Amino acid sequence: MQLINSPYRLKDALKTYFGYDHFKGAQQQIIENVIAGRNTFVLMPTGGGKSLCYQLPSLILPGTSIVVSPLIALMKNQVDAVRGLSQTGQVAHFLNSSLSKAEIAQVKDDVLSGQTKMLYVAPESLTKRENIDFLAAVPISFFAIDEAHCISEWGHDFRPEYRRLREIFEKISNVPIIALTATATPKVQYDIQKNLNMLDADVFKSSFNRDNLYYEIRPKREVEKQIIRYIKQHEGQSGIIYCLSRKKVEEIAELLQVNGINALPYHAGLDANSRAKHQDAFLMEEVEVIVATIAFGMGIDKPDVRYVIHHDIPKSIESYYQETGRAGRDGGVGECIAFYSYKDIEKLEKFLQVKALTEQEIGKQLLHEIVSYAETSVCRRKFILHYFGEDFNQSNCQEKCDNCKHPQERMEGGQYLGYLLQAVVALDQTQKSKHYCAFLAGHLNADIKAYKHDQLPLFAVGKDHDEHFWNAVIRQSVVAGYLYKDVETFGTLKLTPKGHAFLTAPGSFQLYKQHDFSNTDDDDIVLNQRGAVFDEALYTQLLELRKRVAKQAGVPPFVVFQEPSLREMCLQYPIEIAELTSIQGVGAGKAQRYGLPFLELISSHVLANQIERPQDFVVKSLINKSGAKVQLIQNIDRKLPLEDIAKSQGKSFDALLEELETVVNSGTKLNIDYYLAEVLDPDNQEEIIDYFLGADSEDLISAYHEFDGLYSEEELRLVRIKFMSEYGN
Repeated sequence: MQLINSPYRLKDALKTYFGYDHFKGAQQQIIENVIAGRNTFVLMPTGGGKSLCYQLPSLILPGTSIVVSPLIALMKNQVDAVRGLSQTGQVAHFLNSSLSKAEIAQVKDDVLSGQTKMLYVAPESLTKRENIDFLAAVPISFFAIDEAHCISEWGHDFRPEYRRLREIFEKISNVPIIALTATATPKVQYDIQKNLNMLDADVFKSSFNRDNLYYEIRPKREVEKQIIRYIKQHEGQSGIIYCLSRKKVEEIAELLQVNGINALPYHAGLDANSRAKHQDAFLMEEVEVIVATIAFGMGIDKPDVRYVIHHDIPKSIESYYQETGRAGRDGGVGECIAFYSYKDIEKLEKFLQVKALTEQEIGKQLLHEIVSYAETSVCRRKFILHYFGEDFNQSNCQEKCDNCKHPQERMEGGQYLGYLLQAVVALDQTQKSKHYCAFLAGHLNADIKAYKHDQLPLFAVGKDHDEHFWNAVIRQSVVAGYLYKDVETFGTLKLTPKGHAFLTAPGSFQLYKQHDFSNTDDDDIVLNQRGAVFDEALYTQLLELRKRVAKQAGVPPFVVFQEPSLREMCLQYPIEIAELTSIQGVGAGKAQRYGLPFLELISSHVLANQIERPQDFVVKSLINKSGAKVQLIQNIDRKLPLEDIAKSQGKSFDALLEELETVVNSGTKLNIDYYLAEVLDPDNQEEIIDYFLGADSEDLISAYHEFDGLYSEEELRLVRIKFMSEYGN
């Protein structure tokens, strides 16, 4: 084994097996440590070359290494990669539930014959008695645990079966362990080492900084349009889009396909054959984009992923860091864009409610951290690295995050920091961020009353600012090192020595103005890109034009175009009929009937003000949705009762009316006279139509009060549908 003891020979092995001339970072020291038979803990960011740290020793040392890996996709990818380095396919195998009995027998034969140097196993497979007995009879070189953060309850992807690994290892063989992860806070690192009984391990910790990645958070507004625009601007580049649910993955993949983007879905609900096929198509560059849940990407070694987009914010900073880490693994540019809405966080909080109390507390703390990251105005790189226990000077970010590229205004915040630190001391350092925000803002909630904290002198000392402001002060003071969150007590705030020093000798503290994420999802104000400005001047002109057109047509202005449609015109600047029909609430019929003067006005405005319009493309709707609309119209043409139509589509009656309103508001005629005749006599219908003809708004509440409750909301909605169909289209 002369090769083992010589660094030069180790480089020869690197060249022979992997074709590289030089090791990356601390790889050589780690490999030497494993070969020397010492327990090893590796903390290395995604793309840092973790797998080589156990693959090369496996090929050098006698016996077979056991590599514990959490995902079948990860195992397959790594086994394929290792086999590609060898003249024989037996050099690496995986043992998991995807194999048939015959395949399992073949794997065991190859291991027993000594041909297999690496055996990848799922932790669940290791718990089976027959596998333990089999491996106990095999010469084992060492155990490797990939994605070791799964061991810790504080890890973002905790797996209970990982907690049993040490006891299983002891039943198999007393050999060294190498544990590897790309994401571990100091608390998680200690938890992993303690559980594996390897506190004596040599620790190799690389910097978490990926200086080639650009980080950006956008408010979740018109997210599908933004994603399509972004991909079309980066045509020919590989990218991953992450969604939280399988359903959303399927929807986005289909939406991209109908808009001419070569994309495929990937999630655990697909059969194994489809998953493998889609994964290979992405790796072989047959498709540009993979839309996936987090089931995709662990261990996927595609170096040239140029962007990672999060349609939904992840459950933790660890998840976010790991998923964004799949961009730019070749050292080239990688853009990481995430869309954020607090509504997504509320959904994730609901999912936690079915879990045990401790898991709920941990999950809430992890969610709180990702909210802090999304809403922070400080350098995002500094925030991430601080979370993982690493100091970073934000001047080195070099505008590689949105907050450094477009810095928020700053203000003197020494007084506010002082109030916060005093409050933490006054409450004996026993509360979490939310409590201090309420305490300082003077919000008398149930907890404040229960603890009688409203009776303390400092209560409401910061009442001139709301809880959102105080949350920003807390976030920035934690990153600046005046406070820290105690993990053991699920995030209670404690003073650091720097915080105590500030209380003794207060000084200056620069506060960034916080981002506003209050207006997202379905709110009325729409922005098409980060930094896009709503065109107030054009909006005023469009409102005036709408009045004139409505007067000529003898209808109320809202019949011509509704205000959300006008607002979107002030962002998209449509100048052709086809572009106008892509505006929310504008169908082909309405565009043809009322659109021409609006297009002429917008065209003149664009020309006069030299406005650069968003890149020309129309986001097409999904085929199944337009198919449902056609079916709905056909059912009404057949004069089927609306209750029966709703039932056949699995909808409530209210939901069906909503759909009918959308159809007629966008410019399609619907004749529901046959149904209305059963509900209201012609005089009543005429009375309601006369009201809408003279009304300033289509608002139902106003109509209800106008008729003193004579007509129900449902009756008014039905007549309004008839009215919009006849007068608007």
